[in-house]
Amino acid sequence: MARRLLLSLAHGRGLLQMTLRIETTSDRQTATLRLIGRIESEHLDELQAQVRRHCPRVVLDLDEVTLVDVGVVRFLIACQAEGIGLLNCAPYIREWMGKEQARGD
Repeated sequence: MARRLLLSLAHGRGLLQMTLRIETTSDRQTATLRLIGRIESEHLDELQAQVRRHCPRVVLDLDEVTLVDVGVVRFLIACQAEGIGLLNCAPYIREWMGKEQARGD
């Protein structure tokens, strides 16, 4: 089963730029939410709804994520704490997550 969701488009330099696309695949045991593009805090309500829809067996594939903000980093920390897998997470995001966790301790 595959499902695609495009959250928003932004105008930049006269071009339409995709900010986030979510592609969902499932092997009937685990759902993988493949996140593509920029993830901003304004997308978190929909992203949380997608995660809840597929819990408890869900993983987030971040291989094609290009940019995140601090709200998204905190969301990813919370997901990981709940046992949600983070696949292909960019080193800069992992580092940022570590810094945010250290701040909260």
